[in-house]
Amino acid sequence: MNWIETINQWRRLPEEEKLRRRWQSIPMDVAQSMAFEKEPVEIRRLQEILDQIAPPASSKQPGVSSPTTVQRRHPGL
Repeated sequence: MNWIETINQWRRLPEEEKLRRRWQSIPMDVAQSMAFEKEPVEIRRLQEILDQIAPPASSKQPGVSSPTTVQRRHPGL
């Protein structure tokens, strides 16, 4: 499978599945980041912490805009 097929496969996933996979990847992402900073941490401990936190219901809360969203106040801008 090439990278284009991988991206297309990701895009076809339901939003809930994408969110679940992102949530599950947090411990490994944090562990890799900490290891890069030469401050290793056990993935098991990170997973325990994550298990205590309820996963978000959706990736975006209603009425919350993205920090990269440009809001225009005047039609000519």
